[in-house]
Amino acid sequence: MVQSEREKMAAGAWYNCVDAELDALRMVAAEAVFEHRSLPPVERGDIAPRLRALLGSAGAGCRIEAPFHCAYGFNIHLGVGVFLNAGCTILDTAPVKIGDGTMFGPGVQVYCPEHHRDPALRRAGLEIGRPVTIGRNVWIGGSAIILGGIEIGDDAIVGAGSVVTKSVAAGATVVGNPARPIGG
Repeated sequence: MVQSEREKMAAGAWYNCVDAELDALRMVAAEAVFEHRSLPPVERGDIAPRLRALLGSAGAGCRIEAPFHCAYGFNIHLGVGVFLNAGCTILDTAPVKIGDGTMFGPGVQVYCPEHHRDPALRRAGLEIGRPVTIGRNVWIGGSAIILGGIEIGDDAIVGAGSVVTKSVAAGATVVGNPARPIGG
């Protein structure tokens, strides 16, 4: 059976991101984040209606400050009381799960897609999505970057501006590029 590019993406396989179905899904997300960014704050509330409907799940008390950007939205799962500060981007080509009480500083980026290393295959649009799981009560400082395939344990701290290239243990504090544990 031939799989669509969306099915390949969902299965965690290499897929072509230059695809009409995926383009249409990204447009739905673009419209939702446009509404989130454009509505007056009193109308938007914690999460604009179209964005809330697009997300895979969002627990009670979640707040996403504007502006916000996501690739698809339906792969994003927010626990109770999650806070994403202004300027966050989540490229959710794979599931992104963010646990209860976790806070993102401004400008935090989560990058699930990884483009092919072979230049010809990269030009052809091949990429793979790697999931990201962030535990409960995690604090991610402003402008930190979380790469695909990363797990961050409960109660961890990621320092501002850090680039997280390896998973982070529960309770650990990591800083730098690449992010490394510091004493705790």
